[in-house]
Amino acid sequence: MSGPWLLAFYGGSLFVASLLGSWLPRQMAMTHTRTQMVLSTVSGLMLGVAFLHLIPHSFAAAPDEIDKVMAWTLTGLIFMLLMLRLFHFHQHDFGAAADDCAISSGDAHHHAHAHDHAHPPERMLGALGLLFGLCVHTVIDGIALAAVLVTDQLLPMAGIGVFMAILLHKPLDALSIETVMTTGGWSSSARWWAAVSFALLCPAAALGFYLGVAPMLSSIWLPAVLAFAAGAFICIALGDLLPEVQFHSHDRIRLTAFFLVGVALAIAIGWLEGTH
Repeated sequence: MSGPWLLAFYGGSLFVASLLGSWLPRQMAMTHTRTQMVLSTVSGLMLGVAFLHLIPHSFAAAPDEIDKVMAWTLTGLIFMLLMLRLFHFHQHDFGAAADDCAISSGDAHHHAHAHDHAHPPERMLGALGLLFGLCVHTVIDGIALAAVLVTDQLLPMAGIGVFMAILLHKPLDALSIETVMTTGGWSSSARWWAAVSFALLCPAAALGFYLGVAPMLSSIWLPAVLAFAAGAFICIALGDLLPEVQFHSHDRIRLTAFFLVGVALAIAIGWLEGTH
């Protein structure tokens, strides 16, 4: 499958996945445990994609500039960390009381303390801040996807690792926006407009970057973008997703197993992408 067709398939899938994340909270409640299992898996996948796909892709595009590759990786990590600190734009635990597991008394304090830091932003202004932060995040996702497609245009499954990481994470972002806008008092029509706009943003960013960069295949910017995206993925996984995964005594083994499944999935995806 050629690059444009892959981009169309990836973009359409991401659009549907994002809308699904906005639709789900209107139909069912995500439990604490289910959310934690998803976060664990996505964290492992994003780390695997960053270290096993994005950074090697970047280095393959600039084999004599490892220092610059790692500098851009660090830049992406710092940038995303500042975005997290500035907007605190992720809210992945969607129900204070919605939990299908019992928390032992030894974990009660840690559980309560963790959720003190996961409260939705305040009212409408907080929802706008969350939406802005996630829009920046999803633009970076789109650029990362397009950059991999530009780098590996001849591979039949180019970009599958980055695509899977974004696909599994995007519904959680959309679900976050829907939940926080609901608690902020936004109307149903306004929430749907935000959901559709957010769902279109990642495919649009990928298309824009692909059309702008593909004709010239810049040896300067492609390694930088890939490494920058790797740093952003590492920060999201370690600085945002995993801290929200509470490894209580009753589910520590299960959540660790799901994290390792995510890493294994990133390794397995490498078999489809071929060598760098």
